[in-house]
Amino acid sequence: MWKRDESVKPTSGQPVTPAAPVASTTQPAGAQASLQSEAPRQQIGRDVVNIGKSVVIKGELNGSEDLTIEGHVEGKIELKDHVLTIGPNGKIKAQVFAKSVIVLGEVNGNVTATEKVDIRDNGSVDGDIVSPRVAIAEGAHFRGSVDMQKKPTAPGQSQLKPPQPQAAQAQANQPQPQPAGQSR
Repeated sequence: MWKRDESVKPTSGQPVTPAAPVASTTQPAGAQASLQSEAPRQQIGRDVVNIGKSVVIKGELNGSEDLTIEGHVEGKIELKDHVLTIGPNGKIKAQVFAKSVIVLGEVNGNVTATEKVDIRDNGSVDGDIVSPRVAIAEGAHFRGSVDMQKKPTAPGQSQLKPPQPQAAQAQANQPQPQPAGQSR
């Protein structure tokens, strides 16, 4: 059994607080998984949550911070304005919606990103990708379709017309024949 060292006493009347946060049983599973992310959060100045490789989640996963998944997730993942990283041990069977998706593990399901999808070495995606930018590394696996649609223009901005085929342009530039008996 653990016993506190009596030789170390606080200098003030305040009790000593533990150095690391302690997870309570009332916290959701995601909060307990994020305890190991305290050090990276302080280093880079952004909120980053890690889901360990022994964690299994079934259902919807929503968040407002960057997320790294090393475990298993089945269902739907939605991180609209944040980065989702599927680690080398991560296995995802879900529809994925995020700002940017980095795949080092396995994804089975459609992936939609508003900025970029990056399938790295040994990463695997079985599903359709919708993103303006897609990168697939040599050694990665991908089976599905890619839709690299551009970001929609803001209201009030004009959309460029698609260029006409050359035959249609040439026909439009030629003078039209006048029926017989009519003059200009």
